[in-house]
Amino acid sequence: MPDKGVIPNAAAGAAGGVDRQPIKEAVCVHTQKIYDACRDKDCLEDLRIYFTSGGQAVIDRAINVKSRRAELISCYLDVEAVTFNRGFYSVDVKYFYRVTVDAFAGVGRPVEVAGLATFDKRVILFGSEGNAKIYSSTDHFFGAKCAQKANLPTAVVEAVDPICLSVKMIEHHDQQSVYCSDLHDVPEFVGECFDDELVLEGGEKRVFCTLGQFSIVRLERDTQLVMPCYDFCMPEKECIGGSDDNPCDLFRRIKFPVDEFFPPVAGDYTDYRDLRDSICK
Repeated sequence: MPDKGVIPNAAAGAAGGVDRQPIKEAVCVHTQKIYDACRDKDCLEDLRIYFTSGGQAVIDRAINVKSRRAELISCYLDVEAVTFNRGFYSVDVKYFYRVTVDAFAGVGRPVEVAGLATFDKRVILFGSEGNAKIYSSTDHFFGAKCAQKANLPTAVVEAVDPICLSVKMIEHHDQQSVYCSDLHDVPEFVGECFDDELVLEGGEKRVFCTLGQFSIVRLERDTQLVMPCYDFCMPEKECIGGSDDNPCDLFRRIKFPVDEFFPPVAGDYTDYRDLRDSICK
């Protein structure tokens, strides 16, 4: 254990020695303290995919579809106090996904079509209580509604791109057999992720997907903490800019890409991204 009032230097420790730095002062820092958090492993079944007009025309001619990939575009968060349960808050999360499928219209090559899928969920977390309303010079909002939310905790969602589990296509008159929540409006920044305006109604055939989503939701509040200060953070790494070296000399310093020539075996798929991509293909 290090002596009280000193801290081992990690870089020096890695080199075989320990550089003990004394605590210079106690400083007050402003940061976000996590009051509560939860993690989820959601299986999102039968989410309808909304295509553009051109994409929907391709789907209407298709005889089958196959999943290709799914990407998380963004999340919308809203925090509200839970009535009669002081200190607890409901966090409503709306996920926006860009789902790409292969549409087969015959014996030719499939057509790649991308559409929008959404999912809503609600979690209850403890966010403590705070009567002080917090404002800063970076805030650019006014009005009573904004003032009411100035003392709420901040909701944060960490999520990765989902796993494409399955997609299916059904005729419009058979859609009652599949759960479908209508989408009435699309935020502008979400619509900009597609090459044309999304069609929210109509279509002879509709496509539904099932996604696997991993996420962490937490509630944070602004707070001030006293922290020990050892020294200022001076970067030790030098900036590397452009070089006039011979191109062949630069090429010789590049490590040979062994993984590009030898396909990984099953045991190498330990990374979530590799697993996700292998399922979506």
